Amino acid sequence: MTDLIAFLEPSRSVIDRRPTIIADLAELLPEGCLITEERELVPFDTDAFVSYRRMPLAVVLPETTAQVAAVMKYCNDNAIPVIPRGAGTSLSGGAIPQEDAVVIGVSKMNQIVEVDYPNRTAVVQAGVTNISISQSVDADGFFYAPDPSSQLACTIGGNIGMNSGGAHCLKYGVTTNNLLGVKMVMFDGSIVEIGGKALDSAGYDLLGLICGSEGQLGIVTEATVRLLAKPEGARPVLFGFESSVAAGACVTEIIGSGIIPVAIEFMDKPAIEICEAFAQAGYPMDVEALLIVEVEGSDAEMDAMLARIIEIARKHAVKTIKESQSATEAALIWKGRKSAFGATGRIADYICMDGTVPLGQLSHVLEKTSEIIDHYGLRVANVFHAGDGNMHPLILFDANDPEESMKAEMAGNDILKLCVDAGGCLTGEHGVGIEKRDLMRHQYTDADLAQQMRVRAAFDPQWILNPSKVFPLERRNGSQPGDPVPDAAAAPGKTAA
Repeated sequence: MTDLIAFLEPSRSVIDRRPTIIADLAELLPEGCLITEERELVPFDTDAFVSYRRMPLAVVLPETTAQVAAVMKYCNDNAIPVIPRGAGTSLSGGAIPQEDAVVIGVSKMNQIVEVDYPNRTAVVQAGVTNISISQSVDADGFFYAPDPSSQLACTIGGNIGMNSGGAHCLKYGVTTNNLLGVKMVMFDGSIVEIGGKALDSAGYDLLGLICGSEGQLGIVTEATVRLLAKPEGARPVLFGFESSVAAGACVTEIIGSGIIPVAIEFMDKPAIEICEAFAQAGYPMDVEALLIVEVEGSDAEMDAMLARIIEIARKHAVKTIKESQSATEAALIWKGRKSAFGATGRIADYICMDGTVPLGQLSHVLEKTSEIIDHYGLRVANVFHAGDGNMHPLILFDANDPEESMKAEMAGNDILKLCVDAGGCLTGEHGVGIEKRDLMRHQYTDADLAQQMRVRAAFDPQWILNPSKVFPLERRNGSQPGDPVPDAAAAPGKTAA
């Protein structure tokens, strides 16, 4: 793919000091927690946004918060950029390093510290995988609600960084709605604890600021999360439609009528074919669009809710209605949906977009997305969280064709601009990273960006935490944090590439 995305120019002085930096880091960490050999650094040179790669200066894998703090203090004292990293499942380039940066990974901090059923909370280290929380409390009738498609691998630290959601966020909310507290290492190595087991904390909503900040305000090492009681029952139903527009209109009316299912997922025909070929989930193959609608509660509650949903679907010329008849069928339905990204990767290279739109604009945005893709001569598979308007068009292309790669990026930019123009925003759960960084100017004014960067600089005055991400690079050169220009300066000695 053509290198359309710039990074901050790496600091030559930091790179020249690499032997000294490695020796100093080795003094701070136990054996086995520092990676410096080039072949061992390769797995850390990118994340799931694999079109761009940068080899880091070194990778540290601390085992404790104290070790994170020691490394963070050292890097700040020596003006060394730091890239926080969970499992590297970011689809926006949020964990891609730079040549002068130290990656701090939390994968060794993978313990569930405490489960507190009376308060319905769990305290977990940042390297715990998303799904392992639910697995640890499943036998006792509880679960952790946010369920991104990468939940088998993604970590809670990464989920907090990007404010991840998932299929069931329609009813239960995204990470920020299920996060009660964090332990976080600041830029200077100091350790703070924010929030706790209470459902709300006094003072400013710092948790709301930290969740979704993409590792630019500090490194979360522990989190206190909400546990919820499992519902009495759950039932996914497949609805097949003759057009994507009809399916989008059905979603709008379901939500507009006041019904809140636990999930409403959308697939168009290309996505249906891809997922069915992989998962053999029993999806209808004679429809142009598919909705997976899941309801939960007692049998009587589910029957009543589904009757209303089916009535609405019939107003939009639903072609197929298939209700799961067993736990095995229900699991297959969700296996197909949660395998969508991986299944697509088997047949083509793709860019996964992440725009959010008002539900009333779903049909319009789907139509315009098709027009954009046709304009560039590409293909798209649409699969997304329809209930909250979080769209994930997968733009298919050939990564070995530079011209087609450029067209894919341009099409993705146009789709994200479309989402903003329709009253939505650039990201629902994947974050800005480097992918959407330059599009921030399309959503925010100069004054908006200036204020956001002032807040960011208050937490990290040298801008060493996850540089090159979120904010347009040219707005960070030639001024200092707090200047009236929307420019809250890059780290010392850095200029835009």
